[in-house]
Amino acid sequence: MAYKFVITKDKAGEFRVNFKYNAETMFSTEGYTSKASAQNAIESFKKNGPVAEVVDESVA
Repeated sequence: MAYKFVITKDKAGEFRVNFKYNAETMFSTEGYTSKASAQNAIESFKKNGPVAEVVDESVA
């Protein structure tokens, strides 16, 4: 599958979630102190992402 969530651990010891398409990172989360919190973030994206509102703030 081309899309995937990848959990990594940064230099500060925090867990981050990267959403990737092929090898490109589309977005990355804030750092979480526990892996369980990072996994909860993934579940939240899966649950709320499909119904999330799109706001275009690029237009003045």
